[in-house]
Amino acid sequence: MKISTYQPDQSGLAYSVGTTLDRFIKSKQSDFPFASGELSQLLRDIALASKIVNRETNRAGLSNIGGAFGQTNIQGEEQQKLDIIANIRFIRALSKGGEVCAIVSEEEDAVIDLQNKSGKYVVAIDPLDGSSNIDVNISIGTIFSIYRRKTQVGSPIQKEDIMQPGTEQVASGYVLYGSSTMLVYTTGFGVNGFTYEQSLGEFFLSHPCIKSPEDGQIYSINEGTQDEWELGIKDYIDTCKSRKYSARYIGSLVADFHRNLLKGGIYLYPATQKNPNGKLRLLYEANAMAFIAEQAGAVATDGNRRILEIKPESLHQRTPLFIGSKKMVEEAMTLASVSIKSQ
Repeated sequence: MKISTYQPDQSGLAYSVGTTLDRFIKSKQSDFPFASGELSQLLRDIALASKIVNRETNRAGLSNIGGAFGQTNIQGEEQQKLDIIANIRFIRALSKGGEVCAIVSEEEDAVIDLQNKSGKYVVAIDPLDGSSNIDVNISIGTIFSIYRRKTQVGSPIQKEDIMQPGTEQVASGYVLYGSSTMLVYTTGFGVNGFTYEQSLGEFFLSHPCIKSPEDGQIYSINEGTQDEWELGIKDYIDTCKSRKYSARYIGSLVADFHRNLLKGGIYLYPATQKNPNGKLRLLYEANAMAFIAEQAGAVATDGNRRILEIKPESLHQRTPLFIGSKKMVEEAMTLASVSIKSQ
């Protein structure tokens, strides 16, 4: 009997498809000795739900699931049909997985207690960010944060399990549904991105160890609200224009953040007269993105405080957000601070 030693293919005829998300997650389980595999399974549950939402998004124009649902959520925003579908898909996946005891969703008024006595984790999620862009075929996304519950496993859910600052996240991430579908996440050991290969039904590692450029030349802000900005923000945007920076604003937080994370840039959603507390939600939008940003070497602030250190006081609490390349955010905050002092 002949026995030969395996040698990697050198012919170039069969290219490597890379590392799957599942295999990558398994290889990182030792980073969390407290988790006993539950966190890994939870990330797989999120990945599974995102595959289903990706399918629904891709066929939205053919299956009459685009457009408005005819109701508003707790934020007073009109719900789209895919908002409802995505919310159902993620809640269903997380409830069946068994690792989660409670869910905070943008689409739900209250905390969802899954009555899962063995669940160690709380998930805060925006099931479909930027859903108003669905009907015009613009990139949308999912944003999620994962926390360990504070109270004893098996006991009723308490406020302290839910109202945790971003520093307590054990993982966060987003899924971008665009020209390709990507899942980007961190567990506090760097940021990695995975691209979905539809024919194989798998996410493959495509962007290992993502590092955001320290500086950039892209700014993302809704300039339609400029009359409501404080003077420092106006000064910063004028500075960006004088330097011939590129204005890029899609209106989907996931899409704008993802571009700036990779290419270098800043995303600004300041307080305005209409929204004096900002518009983005702290628990399931700002915290998740801030954790990813900091792990990639970027910065996230509300204009005065580090986003991750803000103690939430309400379920759907809003916050201003300035996030992106370190030098750009620091300069924007310097100008904003000067403006406040001069008033």
